[in-house]
Amino acid sequence: MKSVFDKHYKKYDEWYDKYNSAFLSEIEAIKKVLPKKGKGLEIGVGTGRFASFLGIKYGIDSSKAMVKIARDRDIDARLGFGEELPFKNNTFDYAAIINTLCFVKDPLRVLQDTERVLKRNGKIVIGIIDKNNFLGRFYQKKKSSFYKQAHFFETAELTELLRIAGFDKFSYYQTLFSFPKDILQAEKPRKGFDRGGFIVIGAEKLI
Repeated sequence: MKSVFDKHYKKYDEWYDKYNSAFLSEIEAIKKVLPKKGKGLEIGVGTGRFASFLGIKYGIDSSKAMVKIARDRDIDARLGFGEELPFKNNTFDYAAIINTLCFVKDPLRVLQDTERVLKRNGKIVIGIIDKNNFLGRFYQKKKSSFYKQAHFFETAELTELLRIAGFDKFSYYQTLFSFPKDILQAEKPRKGFDRGGFIVIGAEKLI
C-alpha cells in the first residue's frame, strides 16, 4: 500500500478538512477508550492527524510522504511496517491503530507485534469501518483510490484476532451515524457497534 498513500497523500490529508465534523466525531469516540496519560504509539500514523489531536507522540507508517507531514506536526514518526515494529519489548503504555488494519498485509502479525511493544496491562485502541455496516458497504462498493485495495473486517472478526494476539477486556464505541458529508457537527459517541459507521475497540494486554 506504500505507493498508493505516497501518491495520494494530499488527497488523504485534505479529507479531514473537507469532512471535519466526521473527523471530530471519530476523535470523540476514540477518546472514550484511549488512556489519558502514558507513552503512546500510533501504528499507521499517516499524516499525523489523529496523533496530533490525541496527544500521541510516536508513530510509524510505510509512506515516506506521510511520515514527513506527521513529523511537521511534531510527531516522532518513523518509516516502517506494523508487522515489524522498530521498538523494544514493553515500550508503550498504549497503541492506536486507526483505519489501518484493513490495509496491512498480515493483520494478526501487526496485532501480535503491537502486543509485544506494549507494557504489562497496556491498552490497544483500534478504529475501523465495519464491513457490514452502511458505511463499510458503501466504501466497498465505491472502490476509491484507497479502499479499493482494502480488506474490511467485521467487529466480531477483529475481536477474535485480538484475543488470539493476547488481548482481553474489550470495550466498544461507535459514531458516524450518517455519511461524512451529512455530518455538520461532532456526534456524541455511543456504546456498542450496532449502528455507527465508525467503530472503536479498546482492549488490554493480558499480561
